[in-house]
Amino acid sequence: MKPLSGIRIADFTVHAAGPFCTHMLSQLGAECIKIESALRPDIFRKPHPVYGRNGPASFDQVASNKLSVRINLKHPEGIALAKRLVAVSDVAAESFRPGVMARLGLSYDALCAVKPDIVLVSVSSSGQTGPDSHFAGYAPLFGAWGGLGYLTGYADGPPVEMRHVMDHSVGLNAAMATMAALLQRRRSGKGTHVDVAAREVASSLIGEALLEAATGGAPRRMGNDDLRMAPHGVFPSRDHDRWLTIAVGTDRQWAALAGLIEQAGRSVDPCFAAAAYRQAHGSELDTLVASWTKQQDATAAAEVLQRAGIPAHVSWTTRDIVEDEHLQARNAIVHVAEPDGRMRAAVGVPMRFSRTSDVGIARGTPRLGEDEDYVFGELLGIGRAERQRLVETQVIF
Repeated sequence: MKPLSGIRIADFTVHAAGPFCTHMLSQLGAECIKIESALRPDIFRKPHPVYGRNGPASFDQVASNKLSVRINLKHPEGIALAKRLVAVSDVAAESFRPGVMARLGLSYDALCAVKPDIVLVSVSSSGQTGPDSHFAGYAPLFGAWGGLGYLTGYADGPPVEMRHVMDHSVGLNAAMATMAALLQRRRSGKGTHVDVAAREVASSLIGEALLEAATGGAPRRMGNDDLRMAPHGVFPSRDHDRWLTIAVGTDRQWAALAGLIEQAGRSVDPCFAAAAYRQAHGSELDTLVASWTKQQDATAAAEVLQRAGIPAHVSWTTRDIVEDEHLQARNAIVHVAEPDGRMRAAVGVPMRFSRTSDVGIARGTPRLGEDEDYVFGELLGIGRAERQRLVETQVIF
């Protein structure tokens, strides 16, 4: 049995951050019912060229494992139908702007009226309260507003967009908070409204910089440099766009690296033996190390460095990851069937449980409304004649 077997989620989320939260919970066993309509489908259902194919790749990533029903939330009977679904659920999740659920008639209080112990999870740009709560936003904004962007880039350049999977970090935090709320409900019998602010998730990832600023310091952009380790960075190899990551944290590690560089016929300034000197002459040091790595096969060099006790690894491409035997053995990369029967690779759940081996993705992307016989018929007990009426009046649409 999966860890969250028996938990049901009414999923109103859209785009990526909120859907990734419910996607993670579904892989742990929760039954996740995605609510959309033909009038307002999730925008990520629209095909777009990304990840090497022209399809709804982003949607595929976060909608796998979910059930799909159509409910027109612009129709009063649609709101009533949504409440019926919430009434048989444990969690309701949404990622609209603050206030949208209330205007629809689906506020936390309204949902509590039909399910007193419901856990409502709201994911938004800046949270449900506060002077900035009305702002919408996407991942690049979260990173910039949360401080990640300012700290990203080189010392002599401007802030850059943080190429961090910001939506997924938000979703993971929301999933963790949902689990905590469910545990609290088990102990107290009471539900709660979980408020997740994406920009606050971003700020939580730069805690040490915030502490430095709070004590009068001035955190700065430093590229791949480190405050303590040198050399510390990504270096070119002899092959185009194949990079080697090296992080030297001790004098002993540096001595081993210097020995390899000298064996290749390059002289090494003895002053680099001192950590303070390496730190103060980082640019010169990087040039020296790069002159050695440029002549190396990245994979072979990483193995040599590791045997010498130096932290190093090839900076892997996505193809390296997909083809890795270790990750395949752990089902980190799985294959799921599309609605048309074709198989595609998908990212599996990044954790394992000793008492169950079936966590992860069990089905591919659902077609819009694919699971209405089960949800409306079996779960809610709506007869075929009534369902037909709801379709004809565009409540189910």
